[in-house]
Parts: sequence; structure tokens; C-alpha cells
Amino acid sequence: MQFRIDLINACRYRGFSLLWLIIVVVLSLVRLPAVGADVVRDRETDALLGIRSVIVDGAPVSQRPAEKLRLSPHTRAVRFVFGPTTNALLQPIRIRFKLDGYDEGWREQAGEMRMCVRFLDGTGDQVNETIFRVVGQSAGWTGNPETALFTPRRETIVVPPHATSFWVVMSSAGPPATVGVYAITNLVIKTQSANNAPPTISLPWAFEAAGPGMAAGGAPAGWMRDGLRPSMARVFGSDSTPWIKGLAIVDDDLRGHADWHTIKERAMPVTPGDSLVLEWDEAYSFGLAGPVEIPYANLPAGFYRFRLNEVSVTGIPGEAETSLAIEVPLAFWRTPWFWVSVVTLLLAAGAGGWRYVSWRRRRLQMQRLEQHLALDRERLRIAQDIHDDLGARVTQISLLSAMAEGKTSLPEEARAEFGKVSQMTRDMVSALYETVWAVNPENDNLDALVTYLCQMSNQYCAQARLRCRLEIPETPPGIPLSSQVRHNLIMAVKEALHNVIKHARATEVRLRIAFEMSALSISIHDDGCGFDTATRPPGHGFGNLSRRLQAIGGSFAIESRWGVGTTVSLRLPVATAAAGSA
Repeated sequence: MQFRIDLINACRYRGFSLLWLIIVVVLSLVRLPAVGADVVRDRETDALLGIRSVIVDGAPVSQRPAEKLRLSPHTRAVRFVFGPTTNALLQPIRIRFKLDGYDEGWREQAGEMRMCVRFLDGTGDQVNETIFRVVGQSAGWTGNPETALFTPRRETIVVPPHATSFWVVMSSAGPPATVGVYAITNLVIKTQSANNAPPTISLPWAFEAAGPGMAAGGAPAGWMRDGLRPSMARVFGSDSTPWIKGLAIVDDDLRGHADWHTIKERAMPVTPGDSLVLEWDEAYSFGLAGPVEIPYANLPAGFYRFRLNEVSVTGIPGEAETSLAIEVPLAFWRTPWFWVSVVTLLLAAGAGGWRYVSWRRRRLQMQRLEQHLALDRERLRIAQDIHDDLGARVTQISLLSAMAEGKTSLPEEARAEFGKVSQMTRDMVSALYETVWAVNPENDNLDALVTYLCQMSNQYCAQARLRCRLEIPETPPGIPLSSQVRHNLIMAVKEALHNVIKHARATEVRLRIAFEMSALSISIHDDGCGFDTATRPPGHGFGNLSRRLQAIGGSFAIESRWGVGTTVSLRLPVATAAAGSA
């Protein structure tokens, strides 16, 4: 115990206290059955009884006294051979057995005695025999016929052909190793003729026919003792207790047997085809006194104890006892050690797999982030190069064109051409700055887009001499938008403003940008002449506008009425915009 405490304390400082504590508890539980098995070892044994051999799956195994017999986890059949340790006993003994942990109660290899009816022909030869076997021990047996509970029995026999008479035999001539007691009383045989006449008594109960003057130890009238040991055929009861008086055989000899039978010379007559009805009460207890072999098949894993106990010839348990402890271990895949190892390996594999997946996910995220940062840096470099180099050069061209346009020494036609060049360069500068804004990764958010759209709308409306109203509710900060999304939205709004300036003949433009229901909505409304959307097909501008919205996962709608104006609505789910920015 102190070692386990030290182990737990040592592991605690190394970060494994919980795992080792679980393992130690499981090990303690695993040892509990073994401790319980040691408690039942080394019981009192008696030299009178012995387990001669144990045969496991057809092969004998060695056993040592007072030691537990450990079998294989894959044992299929176990056979125990046991019996008295010596044959030099004054009186044979029966042996009962029990496998603790498997059998519910004591068992005994049952012996057998019999009641017979033998039929004779006219010459006195036997033509048929009917045997009624009696096996084991009757309910209510006390070891003494005078106090035992008798069980009624009734049998019917059809008289065979050629039979003219019968006689009755009560015998212990069963298996040679059978010892025990068989007692009967109130034996009566009735004959039922084939013509359904009233039955007649062919053999009355012997003691009723003998009368009260018969000696207690004598044979009743019409009966006699027989066999190799006739003295084992006895009479029980007395004249004072006729209701428990009867015939008994107490067989305590392994080499002999005894019989009670009616006198053959006085065999009762019968007619073939008639029925004999035998009625008697019986009590008995038999067992085997010689070596016994008992099989057990497919014992489940566990601890067992095979026990032997002495039983007297009359069925009374004695004090002599011997036993053998047996263990059938669990198969390795059913042991707690195995499952602890499996669970530990699964947990370790799961933890390792989870850590690998997490590491792999983080690594991919870092790679994507590094790629994104590298792309942003490249975009920022391109934007700076365009702004600093190409923008400066185009601006210089615009300035030189403007200066040439202002020189009076040049022809009017040349100054007009320089004016066109100056306007074209100003338009190019404006387009370059739009491209720089779209490429710059610092503008990949909703706030920058809203600011740019407001500035662009004001500029376009001012150039066209239109009033511009801006409706911009507060938008949540930090919503990312990719440059592709921003570019397509800018071009879509620019296309809508160009259509207003060119075709609507409007005096006012209202731009509304809102973030509602997890979606970005942009509407451009004018108070121009309007048109009928059902009769006038959309032009190339509206087609381009629709394709731009579809390319970024958004939607496009247009509403217009004559004399009221036109409203162009753009809608983009935020999830789509965020995915586009990843």
C-alpha cells in the first residue's frame, strides 16, 4: 500500500496522477477475486475420500494437495474421477459431490434397484419380464423406512401371450456399485379381465394375509428371501404399527445382492390379454459406492471448489469431506488488464489523433494566413507602384497637356487636341486611383466600401449637376470584403449611376447603403422619367450589372414606373462576402 501511495505521489508531480490513480484502482479490483479464492483454500480433508484424477479436454492433469488447480481459459470439458481412497472398508460408503460456483446443491451418482413381474408358461418357463426401475432417492427420505415418507405408485401390465401365471420380485440386482435402501408397503396386485368384469385381487398385501401372529423378523406368507446375500432382505415395522410395516432391502455389499419375491411354486394364475394393476407405496435411497466419473462442460471463467462428502448406505451425510480448488481464468481479451490497455491505447490514439488533426489544421491555417499576407503584401506593392510610378507619369502628361493647351502660340486645332489629351489623362488618373483603391488590402472591409461609394456618388452627381442624397444607417464594424467583391459592387453602382445620368433625365439621386438581416443591401433611386420593365428589355448595362452580382453570390433587382423613377437594388449575403474575402 505504501508503495502505491509513493507511486501516486511520484506520478502526480509528473502530470500523470489521474491516469495512474485509475490504473491502481483497477489493479486493486482485479486482485479481489484472487483474494477471495485464497480464503476458501485448505479446508479440512479426510483420507477416506479422494479425487483420483482430473481429466481436462481428454488429457489428465497433475494436481497437488492443498493447491489450486489452474486450468486453461479455453477449457472445454473437465472430468473428475473420485471415490473411496481404499477398498478395505468395513462398510461401503456413498459419495455425494458439489462444484461450488456451478452446482446449486449436492448431487450424487444415482444407483438403481427394481421391482419385477415375471410371467411363466404352463411348463414353468419364463416367457416375459416387466421391470419397474427405481433410481436415486425419494422425497421425504429420513434414513429409516419406519420414519420416511412413502410415495404411492401405480403400474399396469398387459398379460403377454402364452403366460399362465406370474410371480413378483423385489431386487437390488442393479449396477454392482449400487448400495442403499429400498422399502415398500401395501403392495396389492389386481387382475382386470379383458371382458371388463370387476377386478379381482390376485395378490393381497402380504402382512394383511399373514395375520397378527407373525414374528417381526420372519418372512410374510407367500414371500421369501433370495439372492447372493439374502440377509440384506429385511422386514421393517412391527405388529403394533401395521400401517408402516413392509419389506426392505438394505444393500451394503458391492459384490452381492438380495431379493424379496413371491414363492415361484405358488405363482398366481393369469390369462393372456388381461391387465395386471400393481399398487404399492415406496421409499428409497440409492447411490454408487465405487469410483465415479463426473463431467462438466464449458465451465465459465471463475473460481470453483469441487467438494466430496461421505454419505452412509442409508443416505445420511457424514463428516468426511475433501475438496479441490479450481480456477478457470478469463481469456486475455476479457481480462481487465486487456481492456485497461485497450482503453489506454484508444485514449492515447485519440489524443494523438486529435493533437495531429489540430496541429494539421493550425498548420493549414498558418499556411493560408501566410499566403493571404503574402498576397496582401503583393497587392499593396502593386497599388503603391501604380500610385507612385504610373500615376505620377500620367499626372505629368496631364500637366504638360494642360500647359500646351494654354499656349497661345500654338494653332487652335493643336490646342484643342492637347485639351482632349489632358481630359483623357485626367480620366486615366481617376481610373488609376480607383484601381489602386480596389487593389489595396487595407480597404478590404465594409467601412471603406461605404466611404468610397459615397465619395464616388457625390462626384458623379456633381459632375452631372444632380442632387445626391445619402442614406447610410450605422453599419457594424469589422466586416471583411474581398477586393473582388468590392470591385464588382463599385462597378455595379457606377453602372447604375451612368444609366441615371444618361437616360433618366432625373434631378435627384438617392443612395441607400444598409446592413440588414445579415446581408448588405445597396439601392440607387432616381426621380427621372422611368420606363416600363415589361415592354422595354434591359440593355447591356443591366446585363453586365446582373452578371457582376451573380459572380459574387449576390442578387439584382430593378423597379421602374413612367413618371415616377427607377430603383436599382443590389443585395449580397454577408456569409458569401466573408467567404469571398477568405
